[in-house]
Amino acid sequence: MLHLRLIVPADRTEAVVRAVEETVGTTHLVVLPGAARDPAGDVVMCDVAREAGDGLLGELRELGLDETGSIAVENIDLSLSKRADEAEEEAPGEGADAVLWEHLADATHEESTLSVTYLAFLVIATMIAACGVVLDNAILIVGAMAVGPEFGPLAGLCTALVRRAPRLAARSAIALLVGFAAAMVLTTGFSIAMDAVGLFGRDMLDAARPNTDFIWKPDMFSFVVAVLAGIAGTLSLTSAKSGALVGVAISVTTVPAAANAAVALGYGEIDQMWGSTEQLLLNLVGIVVAGTLTLLAQKVLWGRRG
Repeated sequence: MLHLRLIVPADRTEAVVRAVEETVGTTHLVVLPGAARDPAGDVVMCDVAREAGDGLLGELRELGLDETGSIAVENIDLSLSKRADEAEEEAPGEGADAVLWEHLADATHEESTLSVTYLAFLVIATMIAACGVVLDNAILIVGAMAVGPEFGPLAGLCTALVRRAPRLAARSAIALLVGFAAAMVLTTGFSIAMDAVGLFGRDMLDAARPNTDFIWKPDMFSFVVAVLAGIAGTLSLTSAKSGALVGVAISVTTVPAAANAAVALGYGEIDQMWGSTEQLLLNLVGIVVAGTLTLLAQKVLWGRRG
């Protein structure tokens, strides 16, 4: 269930209440006349089944409530109410299958912004991965994958393509391109500094690395895994099962590939650099293609059910 808290101009309260009452799957409707002060108006609260939430939010936006008032949505972790159970049964479909497009757009907007925090996480993850590829340490590689924040802008790009939102697409693409470029440049400098103090060495990069040499030797399995990870990551976002994102993060070779390319560039190992770059691009394309197709499939299937 979702909890909606609405601030409504007094002249639109009747229309908003009617929209709530006519939406199958709503309950616990509360109207507090004149309770809102900034912006001034009435406060309307209700609970709605997740599978009916996107439709109701669309109607509220059509009434202009996002511009003249306020729409706040919260997930209800526990609701002990027979009426709430009945509302969920009345709503068509299953809540786990429903996509809240407004929530998805808002979440990906925040995660796809090129911020200092985003850059810091991506740079640190790439440097950790650089240590992993030089030491041929799979644990460091997995750790770097988990730290990397790149799935946010990837999800934002998928959402933008489905919703035809050029600004979100541009923001996500900039976060990816500038983020990885900055991470690779700084990691190249990091590897040179580590070499200067004797912690990295060309012989370590050229040595047999059975645990990590796949990073710069892309094949079709790399693309297949990226596609599967893109599907799983998109489903985890749309179903609010964020725990699956950890598994997605450690399934794709984006950050490690960027790290290997940066270290190889520092030592002039052009073959490894290009191989790693190809691995990076293959994973990024696979995730975007799979994520976009997954969102399109959800949109079509849910639209038919509705």
